[in-house]
Amino acid sequence: MSESLLPRIAILGFVLEANRNAPVSDRAVFEETLYLDGAGIAAELAGDRTGLPSTVQGFSEEMDSRGRWTPVPILLAEAPPGGPADHAFFSEMIETMNAGLSEAGSIDGVYICEHGAGLSTELDDADGEIFALARSVVGPDVPIVATLDLHGHVTPRMNDAADVLVSYRTNPHVDGADRGREAAGIMLDLLADKRAHSVLVRVPMICPSVSLLTAEGPYADLIDYGQSLMAPTIINVSILAGFAPADATTNGMSIVVSARDDVDGGREAAKKVASLIAERAWADRARYLARLTSLDDAIARALAVSNDLDLPGIILADVADNPGGGGRGNTTYILRRLHEENAQGVVVGMMIDPPLAAEAHQLGEGATFSALFNRDDENQFSQPYVAEATIECLASGPFLGRRGIYAGRRVNLGKCALLKLGESRVVVASHRQQCADPVFLERMGIDVSSVRTLVIKSRGHFRAGFDEFYAPENILEVDAPGLTTPVLERLGLTRVPRPIYPLDPDMSWRAPT
Repeated sequence: MSESLLPRIAILGFVLEANRNAPVSDRAVFEETLYLDGAGIAAELAGDRTGLPSTVQGFSEEMDSRGRWTPVPILLAEAPPGGPADHAFFSEMIETMNAGLSEAGSIDGVYICEHGAGLSTELDDADGEIFALARSVVGPDVPIVATLDLHGHVTPRMNDAADVLVSYRTNPHVDGADRGREAAGIMLDLLADKRAHSVLVRVPMICPSVSLLTAEGPYADLIDYGQSLMAPTIINVSILAGFAPADATTNGMSIVVSARDDVDGGREAAKKVASLIAERAWADRARYLARLTSLDDAIARALAVSNDLDLPGIILADVADNPGGGGRGNTTYILRRLHEENAQGVVVGMMIDPPLAAEAHQLGEGATFSALFNRDDENQFSQPYVAEATIECLASGPFLGRRGIYAGRRVNLGKCALLKLGESRVVVASHRQQCADPVFLERMGIDVSSVRTLVIKSRGHFRAGFDEFYAPENILEVDAPGLTTPVLERLGLTRVPRPIYPLDPDMSWRAPT
């Protein structure tokens, strides 16, 4: 095949899980994490690809393995979960994508790497804006396939613009590369003149984040049920539970079923499958309510394991201060209690505090000083805390993730320090990420297997990283204050569509037939 006949596939994406109450995500936040223009994407594709989202890694690897193709890299922007994207930056990004697509010449397909719960400071359907842009440039006949996080929201605008949407099926999200590979296979089928039709059903329910694990529980059951309905006419079943802290008009559960549109009965099959899944989700709605451990009970458990070495160590998951959901990663509610009650064998991973990390680097390893946490942060939950600390270890620069969602990806936490506060040791980092991989601690000299109480600022992704050390029954999801609390009544939701469960517990709803 000549170079001119190779399929030319545009690659673009905007990855942001937006928390309405978190500080705005501006250009600097994206550039600190991932902002690659066409040349930057091309360089990654020509290298080890560890700087790309796992879905893009999987998509490109599958395209490579299935034959020759020509990537047409446009723009990839990713930020840690945080506040809505600054709209001026978002508009500039849209213009860059528009120019890149318009000037790329002939395009045979478009692959979009997206989260699905993106907001700008002026738009609730930021993702839909990108999907609609791509469709407007390439026209109605060029296939568009996208990958999405299962915490995304699918809007009619997104579904109408794309041919097939492929969401994660695991939480923690360890199947990103697999879903990218699946998207590539679907793209190749569409390029071979197969056609697709997608049906979207939106279920009026908001699911607390802690109820959305896929090893077991209601969401696991629902995803398994969806996969059990796969058939020769069905291309993909995606069930996106949404992201409550987005507080957007797009909130709710989205069920997307894609079917063959070039065979008889494809559309009807997609409608039937989507309706069956929606009915099952609604029937199970009460199973999604959050069940947390009180702070007092969590501290009591930590004191118990610190005093009895025959008991297994525990994880206290600070789910309300999860950087993976827009939390700042710096609340001190749990740290303060453990430190003041002298719990033994405690490690906190991590506190995000750039000024404190910088001060530790200035003082050097071995120095003792009064560590002031949150000297600059003005968030209502980020209260200052002072404690005498000894600097045990310093680190900086990028490293490679080892397990879970970070496995095989380059990570840069900026300047980091390990501080010893009495019997507690605290990893302080500069760049906001959730502690979901043991290597975040191991690179600081911590033997995770010896930790009695590990405080993790993460909602659930840590489970795929730390499962080699802590069994599920030794993980406590703690009810503490924070921007990512799973207690929906504390989020101050004002923009979600109403009625919606469980905010309107007595509402009725039926799936479309």
